[in-house]
Order: sequence, then structure tokens, then C-alpha cells
Amino acid sequence: MKARTIIILSILICTLSACGKDTGNNIVVAGSTSVQPYAEVLSEDYMAENPGDTINVQGGGSAAGISAAESGTADIGTSSRDLTPDEASKLHSFQIAVDGLAIVINPRNPLITPDNPVPDLTLEQVRGIYSAQITNWSELGGTNAKIHVITREEGSGTRSSFEELVMGKDTYITPKAIVQDSNGAVRQLVTDDPDCIGFISLGLVESPGYAPVVAIKLGGIEATRENIVNGSYKLFRPFLFVTNDEPEGLVKQFIDYTLSPEGQQILSNEGLIPE
Repeated sequence: MKARTIIILSILICTLSACGKDTGNNIVVAGSTSVQPYAEVLSEDYMAENPGDTINVQGGGSAAGISAAESGTADIGTSSRDLTPDEASKLHSFQIAVDGLAIVINPRNPLITPDNPVPDLTLEQVRGIYSAQITNWSELGGTNAKIHVITREEGSGTRSSFEELVMGKDTYITPKAIVQDSNGAVRQLVTDDPDCIGFISLGLVESPGYAPVVAIKLGGIEATRENIVNGSYKLFRPFLFVTNDEPEGLVKQFIDYTLSPEGQQILSNEGLIPE
């Protein structure tokens, strides 16, 4: 009897404290794995300044984040792609920064030589690699080695941006590509295999604690923040916070913090291009 009473009291306490998603001083931010590490840094700084608030940052992908915001299972969804017209008609979105999309290879890639430390490919050549029309590094001037193509999963905002910016409407990523579920996983495979090619957030190219990767030039233009700002490097996408309702309470406070000079400086320090 005593044990049963304890269980009932535990259930009541859980109910009264709103187990799971909390609309008080506890919010959930979920979605894009590209946005996730930056949202985590922002939330850590915000919570340090506001010790009574808790921000729980999760991944899952852009499509999952948008869906979670719409259904209310997340207070803020995150996306690394633009919303579709249908999504935009239902949701509130806030662009927190712009991120470059880097095509990366291993420092021991067959294209790299002392005279060519940063290889230069055209958009058409990258499209040819990802559509399996080009399958060997020798076709691009390197040594004889099969190209190992790495891509992101369906529903990834990074993949959606790559498909839109690189592949176009009528060309598709080869089904033989190796699929990974995060930028970090793509980066790790590229660091492990000299014959790999992948695409990741530009902000992660020089991440501390990781083995180096090389972001190729695209049509002679280096993948840098400066070249995105001046418009010469064309592969970039928005980072969005998305909400179902007009933000209020802690949701509004965290979005306002992210868009404030302090929050934007944090994102800039992490390698993104602030608003």
C-alpha cells in the first residue's frame, strides 16, 4: 500500500511539473544537425547569464525540426534550408545567420600535390561526381583511384541545399553514395579516407579537435566567409529558428538573445556569417 501511494504521488508530481516539453523556464530546441552545435553554444551562454532557464538542444534534421515546431513537440525548430511556401504559410521563421556549404576532401586526396594544395573544380564537375558521371579521380587530373561519394540523409537541410545549389532540378545524387546523418559524420569519413568527397557546413571545416580537411575551390573561388559576403562564392544557405506561434516568454527571450549583438557575435566567432 505504501509503495502504491509513492507511485501515485510520483505520477502527480510529474504531471504538475509538466514532464517532457515545458512551456515555463524549460524549452526544447530541435532540428537541423548543422544548426545544433551553434544552438548549443548559444544556449550555454544564455543559461550562464540566466541560471533559472533551461534550453534543451536536440538534433534530428531540418525536416524533423520544422515538423516538431508545427506539431508543438519542440518550442523552436531549427532548419538549414529555406522553408517551402506551404511551411512558410503556417510557421514563423527567424534567420539567425548564413552558413557556407563547403565541398571537402582529404589532405591526401589524389588531386592534391605540393603545387596544387587546394584543388579547383567546377560546379559541373562536382555535379558529375555526385551523379556518378565522374567516378575516378584520374578523370579530374588526379591519380587512378575510385571516388567515394559521401552525402547526407533525406530530410537533411544540408542535403536539400546541396541538391538545390549544386545538383539542380534534373540531376540526382547517385544511390551508390554513402549516406551519413550529420555534418560531423561526413567530416569524419572524409578525414579517414583519401578518396572521399563530401559536403559540410563551412563553419565546421576548421573545427578544433578534428583532423584537417580541405575545402576545394569552386570555379577558382575559395570557400571563405569573405567570398560569401562579397557574393563570389555561391554555395550558402540560411540557418533558421522556426516557431508555430508568435514567440513569447523564454522562446522569445532566447530568439531575441540570438539576434542581439551578443548572440550574433557568438555565431560569428563560431564561423557563421551573422545577420
